[in-house]
Amino acid sequence: MSSEIKANTISSVTTNGDLTITGNGTGVPNLEAGTKLNGVAFPASFGDVAGPGSSTDNAIPRFDSTTGKIIQNSGITVDDSNIMTTAGLITANGGISTTTVSASSLITAIGGVTATAAITANGGITLGGAISGADQTVSRVNLKDYGEVTNAIGSVGGGTQDVDVALGNNVTATVDTGTTTFTFSNPTASDELCGFTLFLTNGGSQTVNWPATVDFPGGTAPTLTASGVDILVFVTTDGGTIWHGMASSLDSKTP
Repeated sequence: MSSEIKANTISSVTTNGDLTITGNGTGVPNLEAGTKLNGVAFPASFGDVAGPGSSTDNAIPRFDSTTGKIIQNSGITVDDSNIMTTAGLITANGGISTTTVSASSLITAIGGVTATAAITANGGITLGGAISGADQTVSRVNLKDYGEVTNAIGSVGGGTQDVDVALGNNVTATVDTGTTTFTFSNPTASDELCGFTLFLTNGGSQTVNWPATVDFPGGTAPTLTASGVDILVFVTTDGGTIWHGMASSLDSKTP
C-alpha cells in the first residue's frame, strides 16, 4: 500500500482504502491531539483503565481500589429489558422508585420506596423512610412492634372540626369552649374496613355534635365526660356512608 500527501491530507491510493502508518526505525508514529479519525478528534490523552480477562454478561463493572484505573466484575446485572438482578444486599440512601423489585437478600432504603408493581424479597426489607401503598393490598403479614400515626388536633374551641382519617387512625382532641360539630373525611374506599380511635378530652364540657352518618348503639350517642378522657371508636365499611360509633371507655382514668 502506498499513500501520498495532498493539501495537508493523507489519502490512500489503493482500491480498498486501507491506510497504514509505520514508524521509521524504532520510532512510534504519533497522532497529535486534534487529529481526526472519521471526523472524530483524538483527545489530548487516553486513559489507562485495566480490567479482568473476562466478565459476566450484562454485569455492571465496579472500580477496584481508589485509583480509578482498575475495574472488576460484579454480581449485579442489567439485562436487555432493563431488569436489575442481584443476589446480594441493596442499600439506597435516597429512594427506590421502580415497577418491580425482586431480591433474594435484604433491601435497605434510607429514603422511600415507590413501586408501581410488585416488591418481592426473599430476605428482609429495612426502611429508614416511608412506604406509600397507594391503597393497594398487603396480604398475609405478621405485624410485630408496630405503631399507628396519631392525628393530634389539639383544642377545638367550637365550630366545625374535621377528622381527616388520612392524617392518622388515632386522633386526640380537647373540647374547649363552645359547641363543636365533628365531621369525618377521607375514609378508604367502599367494601374496605376503615376506622379510627378518638381520644376526646372534656367532651362533656360543651355540646358535641356528631355527623348525621354516625350510628350509635340503640341510636343514642354516649354521654361524654365533662372533665376527663373518653375513648370512642368509629368504623365504616362503605366509604363513610355509614359510620358505626361506640364508646370504648368513658371517663378513662387510673383505678
